[in-house]
Amino acid sequence: MTAAASSDADLISAHAAGDPYAFSELVKRHRDRMWAVALRTLRDPEEAADALQEAFISAFRAASSFRAESQVTTWLHRIVVNACLDRMRRRQTRPTVPLPEAGPGEPVAPRDAMSDRETSLMVQQALMELPEEQRAPIVLVDVEGYSVAETAKMLGIAEGTVKSRCARGRAKLAKVLGHLRNRIADANVPADGVNVQEQRQWEGR
Repeated sequence: MTAAASSDADLISAHAAGDPYAFSELVKRHRDRMWAVALRTLRDPEEAADALQEAFISAFRAASSFRAESQVTTWLHRIVVNACLDRMRRRQTRPTVPLPEAGPGEPVAPRDAMSDRETSLMVQQALMELPEEQRAPIVLVDVEGYSVAETAKMLGIAEGTVKSRCARGRAKLAKVLGHLRNRIADANVPADGVNVQEQRQWEGR
């Protein structure tokens, strides 16, 4: 059986057994989908690329401990999401607000770029203040748009647990981010992955 015809589980097993090409085939097979997950989570191509690289390195090292209790894609999703959350946590230790680059004679931006960036940082900080057990479901469901069932599979928890953790997380976010409601609603733009509908959802609307 060729590598391309092997199942994901077969490739993991082959990699663990020392096959030098099996993991490369697995990466090739799922790279685009995992990239989309990282980009939706971090909203920054450079950060997403770094997180994806870290995730595949982690997967490469942990492949020998993989147990076929879930699909390989679910396992990879979990590793990528955790890598993204780690980068978000590290990014919060060095927040910066870039100055607008518009110079004399250039058109005025339709929105205040600095204000948008500040809002983005507030949202990220609020997410980081959530307990990790609540943050991961919130990121997957409210930021990435996965269903409760998909999120439950990725995190290895029950669907009811996903719902309750999201509900508790949204309640905490509503208290922290309630003052941003008018700013986001007036601009009608996403705040680093949080759109108006999600903001209202967090506020219990």
